[in-house]
Amino acid sequence: MAKATKKQALGRGLSALLKDPANDISSSQDKNADKVIGNIVELDLEAIEINPFQPRTNFNEDTLKELAISIKELGVIQPITVRKLDFNKYQLVSGERRFRASKLVGLKSVPAYIRIANDQESLEMALVENIQRQDLDPIEIALSYQRLIDEINLTQEQMSDRVGKKRSTIANYLRLLKLDPIIQTGMRDGFISMGHGRAIINIEDQSIQLDIYEKIITKKLSVRDTEALVRNYQKTDSTEVPEKEELPKYIKKGIKDFSEYFGHKINVKVGKNGKGNITIPFHSEEDFNRIKKLVQSAK
Repeated sequence: MAKATKKQALGRGLSALLKDPANDISSSQDKNADKVIGNIVELDLEAIEINPFQPRTNFNEDTLKELAISIKELGVIQPITVRKLDFNKYQLVSGERRFRASKLVGLKSVPAYIRIANDQESLEMALVENIQRQDLDPIEIALSYQRLIDEINLTQEQMSDRVGKKRSTIANYLRLLKLDPIIQTGMRDGFISMGHGRAIINIEDQSIQLDIYEKIITKKLSVRDTEALVRNYQKTDSTEVPEKEELPKYIKKGIKDFSEYFGHKINVKVGKNGKGNITIPFHSEEDFNRIKKLVQSAK
């Protein structure tokens, strides 16, 4: 405990040093840079802004409150990482949950490591740090890998070196982004696992992907069951698949919008007289209440 107190005292001293314009640091070659970079510095929360390159967008409120309680009792044990933007102005690179939780309990400052980095380095650090986390869902990880490819121009081989994962593992995550958006949402919400998603992706037709997804949910299929179901679809020749009743064009045009809005595949049946039914599936009480709110907000 004495060691932690000593570090915090050092951090407060360095914080005062950084608030003096004469000691401002803009590169690793500047005066006092060696005292700050690599050491823990106590920074005012008001001097830190959220990283616009942060790949994580969803923060569970319950776990955030739990972290806030822990911080209130023990303080911020693991410092956040920031990069310097200007005099007494910083931007988060990693540790946004700690940053948000510290604000929740009313802290005025947090311990931080200061980095000197450009936007590309900041993005890469944030993405790689986030991928290493244990609580990311598979789609969040896949999106982070894709951003490393699109915005940092990393190859899968280079990513493998950066994050310590096999190239085949990275490829498996990236393939998940070929799933229908509704299925991706289901995976993010925990209705299906990555194993289910990897099985479904072997089907190219997204309408069939959605049929399989609905069967997984309604019948509570295991990954192994799903793999068997996918194999059956692959064996069935398209000419042998019974033709579905043709839906009117106005329904075909609108059904995708309905499905994307409610986050589920919407079923529509139309009789010869032009009358029909719209079926909106739900998978739990929480899911039902979510759909209910969507309907109420549309009034």
